[in-house]
Amino acid sequence: MLLRLSLQSLANRRSTALLTILALAISIALFLGVERIRTGARASFANTIAGTDLIVGARSGSVQLLLYSVFRIGNATNNITWESYRDIADQPEVAWTVPISLGDSHRGFRVMGTTGAYFDHYKFRGNAPLTFSEGERFDDLFDAVLGADVAANLGYKVGDPIVVAHGLGAVGFTKHEDMPFRVAGILNKTGTPVDRTVHVSLKAIEAIHVDWQSGARKPGQSTGADVVRTMNLTPKSITAMLVGVTSKLKTFRLQRRINEYPEEPLLAVLPGVALQELWSLIGVAESALAGISGMVVLTALIGMVAAILSSLSERRREMAILRAAGAGPSIVGCLMVLEAGTLALAGALFGTFLFLAGLAIAGPIVDKAYGLFLPFSLPSAKELLILGGFVCGGILSGLVPAVGAYRMSLADGMTVRQ
Repeated sequence: MLLRLSLQSLANRRSTALLTILALAISIALFLGVERIRTGARASFANTIAGTDLIVGARSGSVQLLLYSVFRIGNATNNITWESYRDIADQPEVAWTVPISLGDSHRGFRVMGTTGAYFDHYKFRGNAPLTFSEGERFDDLFDAVLGADVAANLGYKVGDPIVVAHGLGAVGFTKHEDMPFRVAGILNKTGTPVDRTVHVSLKAIEAIHVDWQSGARKPGQSTGADVVRTMNLTPKSITAMLVGVTSKLKTFRLQRRINEYPEEPLLAVLPGVALQELWSLIGVAESALAGISGMVVLTALIGMVAAILSSLSERRREMAILRAAGAGPSIVGCLMVLEAGTLALAGALFGTFLFLAGLAIAGPIVDKAYGLFLPFSLPSAKELLILGGFVCGGILSGLVPAVGAYRMSLADGMTVRQ
């Protein structure tokens, strides 16, 4: 009977009730959306690189090594000699290696020298491979493969010429104009630093620096591209290397051997561990985002309480009639609590519907535009717990108007004020 009375009372005030439900639903949809984006961002961050067992570079810090080798941020303290690279690659535990050479740029985007093994072994988001939207991997010495953001922002297509600049500035004043590259391929969007990278071969990095020494061009020297093609372009050093092992059980043994490498000071880190360490440094924004969305839900609940309280003065006659019909003060108070719970439940259900509809529509768009993977799925156990807490919060917030209704006297309610 109480449920029927509360539904009838809400039906009599349908405009206010519907607006309250809409406000609650929007806040719930926003909260669930932020929660899904937050968890999706964390998962995407953790899946920036997958399938790689070790990252090896000059001895520094694990976060610094991760930043310049994977995120292309900053510079290495030192390089790895080619002899050390070959020695590590020949270890019996090593299944494959991918050398990386950094130092140049193109209009604000990092240029990375590597080998064809990079396209075979670099994985992201659950071991997803790199794929091409246009063209193919580099084959000629002066071929380049562009990340999706590089091609989109600069308007490049396959076959276009590009000129690499020396150094990392957004505007390169020292360019390798005598040895231009040709766009051979464009990668699909990955949502990783790959999207903002220009990929060339290791030999190409050596080729464009034939006439350079100590970061400056040698005076009076200008070797032509045709001559460079005939030269031995084996690199003397690289910036870092990605390593895959034959068995996961051998990872720590190989890591310890590299960290104790006698020929030069090297550091081998586990990508997953380094990513978690880096996330712990930048995860403050994640907590702030969750706090803001929580405040939105709290504000919606406060608005619901305000709407019910504002209607009490108009419902004094209704409360008095209930009291006159034999309903005790506790019954009237329970009616207020039940109305608040009904509004909260309706808001939670409608908000979940809005969230799922928005996820189905915006999920593929966000993935394609920003590489943030937001899988369409029913609310998780954690999200269901949040929804349950919201409904319970709505029921508890109904105690505030329930106390107000409880204190209304019968005489006050039956008296019509002029």
